[in-house]
Amino acid sequence: MPATSNILESPPAAAILSSSALKVLLYYDLFNYPLTVPEILNHIRQHDCSEPELVKCLSTLCEQQVIYYHEGFYLLKNDQQLVHRRKKGNEMATQMLKKAAERSALIAGFPYVRSVCVSGSLSKNYFDETTDIDFFIITAPKRLWLCRSLLILYKKIFLLNSKKYFCVNYFIDADNLEIPDKNLFTATEIITLLPFQNYQLYRQFINVNEWVKDFYPNALPANKNSSPEKSGRFKAAFEKIFNTSLGEWLDRSFYRTTVRYWKKKFPGFDEEEFEVNMRSRKDVSKHHPQGFQFRVLKMYEENCNAFAAKHEILLQ
Repeated sequence: MPATSNILESPPAAAILSSSALKVLLYYDLFNYPLTVPEILNHIRQHDCSEPELVKCLSTLCEQQVIYYHEGFYLLKNDQQLVHRRKKGNEMATQMLKKAAERSALIAGFPYVRSVCVSGSLSKNYFDETTDIDFFIITAPKRLWLCRSLLILYKKIFLLNSKKYFCVNYFIDADNLEIPDKNLFTATEIITLLPFQNYQLYRQFINVNEWVKDFYPNALPANKNSSPEKSGRFKAAFEKIFNTSLGEWLDRSFYRTTVRYWKKKFPGFDEEEFEVNMRSRKDVSKHHPQGFQFRVLKMYEENCNAFAAKHEILLQ
């Protein structure tokens, strides 16, 4: 019997905490991303756990060689290069945050944009040559597709369709703040959002999606580090012109044209996959053709099962 079987012999509370901490590490192991104690504490499901209790738990797991510790980071693989990779990615993320703030301000100046957040890798303090700056955008009600089409047109013309620093792939409107995909992947994306424009609306979004606490009871909203909703003469004048039947017609036309195009471009998706990856309604536009959510959740389940079998432990 391997030494790690001692996990099963721990007091119930300690065993549950060990399992919870391991599951957090297993999720981020998919991205080769070691974690600090505060990060693990922010992600575990035990809302009454203290940092000293978690440190004791992690130390025990290290002693049993279930996990490893290098330079302030915990990880599942005994590979110090992963720590160096993370540190380099964190440094690049710090540099990219300034660009993200600039692009957020630019996006916020577009008609019908009400709030701008950064999501994806950068929101988790990581950036490298393979990642983009992903934006999560909340629009005015009933003008989401007009707003989205203006931003896509700008990207195609002025950025030569480059998404490296301008990946606008998720839009919801201010009357539709609840996210229906109530799973670990989506919860992780929500708790790591970085609000750059209109913090008040971001907080409304967090409050509406209170289901996230089922996955992350310790997670807190991001600190206020954003500008108020941006307005300007052009934005105000444009919205005044298109807060009319013409605007309604354009929004409806962009919606229908885009959905028709996506269904032709991605014929391999069944109805469920299209709904999750390319959700397209009047009040939401999601463009994730790589099916990342499906793949991550599937890999996470496989990762947990393989780890539990290897160490002969039960992940609760």
